[in-house]
Amino acid sequence: MTHFEVGYLVGSLASQSINRKLALALTRLAPAQLEMREIPIRDLPLYCYDYDAEFPDVATKFKEAIADVDAILFVTPEYNRSIPGALKNAIDWASRPYGLNSFSRKPSAVIGTSPGSIGTAVGQQHLRSILSFCNSPQMNAPEAYIQFTPDLIKDDGEVTQASTSEFLRNYMAEFQAFIQRVLTVLPRER
Repeated sequence: MTHFEVGYLVGSLASQSINRKLALALTRLAPAQLEMREIPIRDLPLYCYDYDAEFPDVATKFKEAIADVDAILFVTPEYNRSIPGALKNAIDWASRPYGLNSFSRKPSAVIGTSPGSIGTAVGQQHLRSILSFCNSPQMNAPEAYIQFTPDLIKDDGEVTQASTSEFLRNYMAEFQAFIQRVLTVLPRER
């Protein structure tokens, strides 16, 4: 099987984010063929097209990190039935300027957790709409809206509930297979 580098973006900037815990769990449960690494969004300034002629260094490095990986995993909370502003800002940086979209033809998947019973379902649908515009092929199934309960995921990423652990392991295996399919049809331009 082919080895893939997967960058993941955590939509929350909170130090104790439950979505950061979920991201850590996913890195532990991912198939060996997926090399997972976080692409941080915290230090990006607010995007403005005035920067298009010359990106700040932090934005250039962010955009390059997106371009350098084979696929992107979005691990994000839902804020007001949408995605966090910091995540939208990061997507804007990576997809600009026009014609230099780092997400184009890059396989992606979306997952998130919330204490609410519908997880992050509405926010994920909004994110999917944005990613469609960015021309990022998306894994549409399985969908993953994780209801976070106290102690579901330990600080080291261990998932304490066997059924959730199995679901997340299968989700990551499906993502690996999806990446393989997409990159077979749309090979990366290196």
